[in-house]
Amino acid sequence: MFKFLFTLTSTLLLSACATQAPDPELFAGKYRDTFSSSIKGEGIKLFTYKAKVANATDRGIEDPLPHQQRVNRRKQDARSYAREQERRADFLALWSAQVDLGLEKTLDMNGYCKEGYIVLHRNVSEGRGEIRGECNDGATEADIQKFSRKY
Repeated sequence: MFKFLFTLTSTLLLSACATQAPDPELFAGKYRDTFSSSIKGEGIKLFTYKAKVANATDRGIEDPLPHQQRVNRRKQDARSYAREQERRADFLALWSAQVDLGLEKTLDMNGYCKEGYIVLHRNVSEGRGEIRGECNDGATEADIQKFSRKY
């Protein structure tokens, strides 16, 4: 009975943590994103949102050499390697949520998709993310004037 209650409580706590939106401050200044728009002749509004974690050079810090990273990894024991892999999985989930949040904030700021959008392609991997989509609303003359260039 105790095991069941413990498992149930743990599951509920983990699911509650997983559904929280990522804190935008966590990635503040640590990633770069771009938004490009494309309006087709029939008024179809397409977009591509790309985000990537800023590398050490972008952030003005020293990056360890790849060779040194491999040497350090060989020195790790199996337990610390497993913890590192778990942290990487947690980071990927948080990064994926951050990419979604970045797209939502970008669309809120620029007003490109006024009535929502559908995702045509989504690819989020460690340190990179790309979402291509189509707006539910058609382009107006004001949209064509505003978004005829890369945004």
